[in-house]
Formats: sequence, structure tokens, C-alpha cells
Amino acid sequence: MKETTLRIRFLGDPVLRKKSTPVKHITPDHRDILSKMAQLMYESDGIGLAAPQVGINEAMIVADVGNSSLYKLINPKIVKKEGSQVTEEGCLSLPGVCIKVKRARKVIVRAQDELAQTLTLEAEGLLACVFQHEIEHLKGKLIVDYASFFQRLKIKKKLEELKNASTLLSISTRSILSEQSESKERSNEELPESKTKSCKLQL
Repeated sequence: MKETTLRIRFLGDPVLRKKSTPVKHITPDHRDILSKMAQLMYESDGIGLAAPQVGINEAMIVADVGNSSLYKLINPKIVKKEGSQVTEEGCLSLPGVCIKVKRARKVIVRAQDELAQTLTLEAEGLLACVFQHEIEHLKGKLIVDYASFFQRLKIKKKLEELKNASTLLSISTRSILSEQSESKERSNEELPESKTKSCKLQL
């Protein structure tokens, strides 16, 4: 984890489709990354964020559904599911895209906190939805995978725009070493409008 400045990765970035590796030894670097992920999540008006969304393929997520509880979880796994619920979900990695997703209404999650203590969390409703969404990011799965054929046709143009923007952003980021300030300006121009959201829930 050499990267210190985190940014949201968008559809089209290969990192979003890779399976995350378990964290074997929790270090100060992991704690630092989790804190920066939480900060970026709040700045982006999100309620959840997974490490792959910031370019890191390690099993870490953060979540805060507005009940004054910030969760920083390492190696989270769902060990039990109950019931069902359907929620319109957005994603910070797919701005402007909204998909109805059927998930469990209640889950039990086992994970480690940033001090390597084992946690068993029971969540239902919105928090259960967030945990499931973020844990799927660790498996390389996105909400577009739940879209029907007709839904994909409706959002095809938006998905292509995101993929193109992601490619351009990656190119400009690689040029930072030689053209740091100029590249930063280009990156900001090419970034998809994060405020263009069709869903209240941004994960």
C-alpha cells in the first residue's frame, strides 16, 4: 500500500473487478488507509466504501449509515442471512446509476477491527444493505451485475461514459510524476459528476 492519496475508482478500472486478498497482519498503514477511506466516504456523501473503490485490493471496508457509528472492518465475512429486502442502490464508483437490488434484510458479519480484535456484528435494514454491498466489492461484484437486460439497455450510455472517463483519468494520473499540476487539472475535468446521483444511497 504505497498510495497515500486516495481517490474513488470508477467503472472500467480493473481494480473494481479483482477479488481482494485477506489482510494477514494489521499494521499502522492499514489503520491509516481506513481513516482516509472514511474521510473520503464522508466527503463524497457516501455511507459505505470498500478498499477496491480506492484502488486497494485488500479486504477492508468502512460504513456509517448516520447513527453516529463509524465501522472500520477488516476481513469482513457474512456468516448468516435472514429475510429479504429490495433497495434502490447507488454506488460511488458508478455515479448517476441506480439499481434495485434484492438482499438479505438481516445479516451477521464477522470481522476484525483496526486493532485486530474479532467482532461479530448483527445488522438489519439499511446497515445490512451497506455491509452486503461493500463486502461484494471485495469479491469484485458491482450493482450493475444485478441489472436486468432492459435495465442495462437504459443505462448503457451512462456506463460507457463512466468507462471512458475512468480510462482518461488513469492516463492523466500516470502522467503526474512529470506534469503534476497540469495532470491534476485534467483529472478534475474528466472526473464524472459525483453530484449527479439518481439514488439517495451512495455506497
